Amino acid sequence: MSLAEIKHAVTELSPKELAELAEFIQTQDSLAWDKEIEEDFSPGGKHHGLLAEIDAAIEGGQGTPLP
Repeated sequence: MSLAEIKHAVTELSPKELAELAEFIQTQDSLAWDKEIEEDFSPGGKHHGLLAEIDAAIEGGQGTPLP
């Protein structure tokens, strides 16, 4: 099914179905975001080195404790 077909089908949904679809899409978006963050900070990820810098700063007393 193409995106154009999906968009057309969405216009045919009842308000209840549209709300269910919106919740489903939000969940899928959140899962994709979580996966991206996990990959970015995993070994070999584009931000993995940043974690080592943050740990070193905290161990060096440069961090501010949260209340």
